[in-house]
Amino acid sequence: MHFSAKTLRRYMNFWPPFIGAGIRLKEFTDDGSRVVVTHTVNTLTRNAAGVAFGGTIMAMTDPFFMLASMARLGKEYTVWDVAGEVKFLKPGTGTITAVMEIPDETYELIKEKTADGSKYLHWFDTEVTDEAGDTVATVRRQVYYRRKQK
Repeated sequence: MHFSAKTLRRYMNFWPPFIGAGIRLKEFTDDGSRVVVTHTVNTLTRNAAGVAFGGTIMAMTDPFFMLASMARLGKEYTVWDVAGEVKFLKPGTGTITAVMEIPDETYELIKEKTADGSKYLHWFDTEVTDEAGDTVATVRRQVYYRRKQK
């Protein structure tokens, strides 16, 4: 699967699960180094306590480390999102934001670990913050990588 950042932004912002949850993809760099996603808690998207659903906070990060890696590494790699963990720290109100970054050094490590065709599992960490900059939740995502054999 190969796609441009522009196509991904357009598609993800019209993807029914994200529309229903009020999740918006704000930034997706062409080089797969940075993704920014927001969610605005409102009457239609809040839980019974009036704050962001925990599942929505997880969904904000769900596909993006995998998709950024696919965009960066291309068709030569098999990439899967295989695990996720979340720790909720405070209620999410207003607009919450997840900034997911993958530095060049991480991509170099992935290439090194998979050069011989071995699989490699990598954990990514990100924070979901509110408008005041306070951390609402910490999210970890594990992504599977394997270089395809030619």
